[in-house]
Amino acid sequence: MKKLTALLLALVMVFALAACGSSNSAPAANGSAAADDAAAPADMKVGFIFLHDENSTYDLNFLNAAKAACEAEGVEAVIKTNVPEGQECYETAAELVDAGCSIVFADSFGHEDYMIQAAKEFPEVQFCHATGTKAHTEGLANYHNAFASIYEGRFLAGVAAGMKLNEMIEAGEFTADEAKMGYVGAYTYAEVISGYTSFFLGARSVCPTVTMDVTFTGSWYDEAAEKEAATKLIDGGCKLISQHADSMGAPTACETAGVPDVSYNGSTVDACPNTFIVSSRIDWTPYMQYMIQCVKNGEAIDTDWTGTLETGSVVLTDVNEAAAAEGTAEAIADVTAKLESGELHVFDVSTFTVDGAPLDSYMADVDTDEAFEGDTEVVSDGYFHESEFRSAPYFDVQIDGITLLDTSF
Repeated sequence: MKKLTALLLALVMVFALAACGSSNSAPAANGSAAADDAAAPADMKVGFIFLHDENSTYDLNFLNAAKAACEAEGVEAVIKTNVPEGQECYETAAELVDAGCSIVFADSFGHEDYMIQAAKEFPEVQFCHATGTKAHTEGLANYHNAFASIYEGRFLAGVAAGMKLNEMIEAGEFTADEAKMGYVGAYTYAEVISGYTSFFLGARSVCPTVTMDVTFTGSWYDEAAEKEAATKLIDGGCKLISQHADSMGAPTACETAGVPDVSYNGSTVDACPNTFIVSSRIDWTPYMQYMIQCVKNGEAIDTDWTGTLETGSVVLTDVNEAAAAEGTAEAIADVTAKLESGELHVFDVSTFTVDGAPLDSYMADVDTDEAFEGDTEVVSDGYFHESEFRSAPYFDVQIDGITLLDTSF
């Protein structure tokens, strides 16, 4: 049935795809695919595969973007939630092809191999995958990766954190040398390392004495583990908590303890009105509209697409004035302008050291997702060029000032 449906879909395609360059599509990419052989059917459907559901802040962010993009483009969204990072992903992708979807989008790193499997079986359908790394080496015209320069959003959130620490120091709540943050991470992946490092650098740009402890849960979504991890960090002397994990566990632990919190992927102010400061997130709406427009217009989707502050792909929530330090919103706006102009770079190598020494060279593994071999020099012009040679993060350097409490995941 799947192959028959795929054949029928192929018969209704009327355009050959050329290079993507429509004026109303979102800009910024790391490379373009060759012209594809597919185009949008008359009544276009877009399939979405999500690791969890709306109870996960990560997946809710994607769900909201999918609905907004499809409504804006006048196409039907076919949404599948709670799809594991296993063969179930391939099976769900095949079901979405059978349902008539011209595009299938998946939102989790572990979905990638199964999306590639489906892309090879159904070459007339476009497969788009968030956070993956293999599109630019697989060479499939119908398989694409996308990410955004979220490290810039993390840095901005870190500025808000540093300002809050300064406010508490000035109020006599603790001394400058006691300014320690805690961070709840999921895994020791480059995406997480890049995120917590950029957050730390943002905080240290305004609170120079800050240090940070990082712990890991071994899961993207485990509310009990995330709450326990945040509680242990607080008990260990951390004055502010942030996270790269997807539940409300860490924010609610902070609210209970009265400890300021910087969330991720959306505001937690309703549940944590006294402690939530701000949250950074990727807005996936621009990319989703872009991929839909490409298929509508018979144009190729970029192989490896990177959204930015400029494309509206990296955003922050409103600052919660009840918890944030005075002037936080204005400071974020000022730093945003410097990032957008290129005056400021998040991973400026003059702002951190590694084992006491400057980082003047780094060969990053950006061509494959295999064990580190070192294939591309990514330090030049005084900074580490994150997400420029591949959309997915590859900053995996352990810098001074950050202590890892658990690296077993």
